[in-house]
Amino acid sequence: MGTALLALQFVACAALIGRAGFVLSDSADRIARARGLTAGWVGVALLATVTSLPELASGVSAVTTVDAPNLAVGNALGACAFNLAFLVVVDGLQRRDAIYPRANAAHLVSAAFGVVMLGLVALSLLMAERAPALLHVGFYSPVLLAGYLVALRSVHRHERALALAAPQSGATGAPLAREWRRFALAAAVVLAAGSWLPTVADGLARAAGWNRSFVGTLFMAIATTLPEMAVTLAALRLGALDMAMGNLLGSNLFNVVVLAVDDLFYVRGPLLADVVPAHAGTAVTAMVMTGLVMIGLALRPQGRVLRAFSWISVGLAAIWLLNAALMFLHGGD
Repeated sequence: MGTALLALQFVACAALIGRAGFVLSDSADRIARARGLTAGWVGVALLATVTSLPELASGVSAVTTVDAPNLAVGNALGACAFNLAFLVVVDGLQRRDAIYPRANAAHLVSAAFGVVMLGLVALSLLMAERAPALLHVGFYSPVLLAGYLVALRSVHRHERALALAAPQSGATGAPLAREWRRFALAAAVVLAAGSWLPTVADGLARAAGWNRSFVGTLFMAIATTLPEMAVTLAALRLGALDMAMGNLLGSNLFNVVVLAVDDLFYVRGPLLADVVPAHAGTAVTAMVMTGLVMIGLALRPQGRVLRAFSWISVGLAAIWLLNAALMFLHGGD
């Protein structure tokens, strides 16, 4: 397939995701108000699951059809790092003040669970074949799945305890039913277009002769996180900063669980034991970046570098660029 046609398909998928992302955010905001749900919870549990489905589809395809475990692991971990790097864009778009003083501190819970789960992935990558396994599945897979479920429950209970949003009354069944239909239709568009993106991205990247670890960590990660970017920007347009941050942090939790699903489909043995150790660097990078976000949520820095970004954002950008360079130089196929 020609490069021009691949590029045209990429643009078409991105356009569909962008429009569907706005509908997703708008419907999710209306549903949250009608059900008395917090914007952060909707971002973590509802939007994050939908926008991360392309990572799930591409990961399963990579380990079953393409037989490229490095592509699958690089995509999932690279998406985690890129989601955090996208907070730099979110910060830059908020021209009046930094995002961290305005964001709810409840995001610390989902961020902390993200650090724990990414730490388990990094440890499993470093242990490689020495890590315990059950049949062809690594011990980390059921632990990651259990951690995700506990994280969702903990975030929900924590936000309810802090009463971050008051329940809305007066919602009727018909309008809410219509919003759910709008949400489902937009989710289907995101899933279809987002699932096709990795194929297009991989074709474009192979034309450039890049290794699969780098392609997964950077190129495919950016492609499959287009839904997260679209939904985040749409949430910002609606003034829902907490929904935007919840979507990005919740997507990271789901992306780590994607590795457990990929491991189940990868029948040659534990997935993380059959990839290059350089992926541990991406996992640690995502951990450090999440730690910076937690510092921002705790300290709520007001200052701006060059009147454009928080110093947290400068650190996030620097760490992400360093990891991208390391994967380009030392990644494998």
